[in-house]
Amino acid sequence: MIDTPEEATRLARAILSDIRVYNEQKIRKGIEDDTVLDLLAEEIEEGRRHYRSRISLSLAGRTNYYNLAIVDVLIYQSRNVRSKIW
Repeated sequence: MIDTPEEATRLARAILSDIRVYNEQKIRKGIEDDTVLDLLAEEIEEGRRHYRSRISLSLAGRTNYYNLAIVDVLIYQSRNVRSKIW
């Protein structure tokens, strides 16, 4: 089990990077229409389950590295896509 913040952050970012690679068109469409979290809800939840299965319960209960990775990897890295919200 992963029990350090650095490893948990790395795992979260790796999972979201995989989601990003396999869903580029969905992400682009979702950013453009401000529906990215809805369009990727299934993939994000599957990734979250995998993340939680790999980190210690104490770390999972007191951190939000997976949510931060959603913003950093899926949203921020798509900042060049035209959107209604920016």
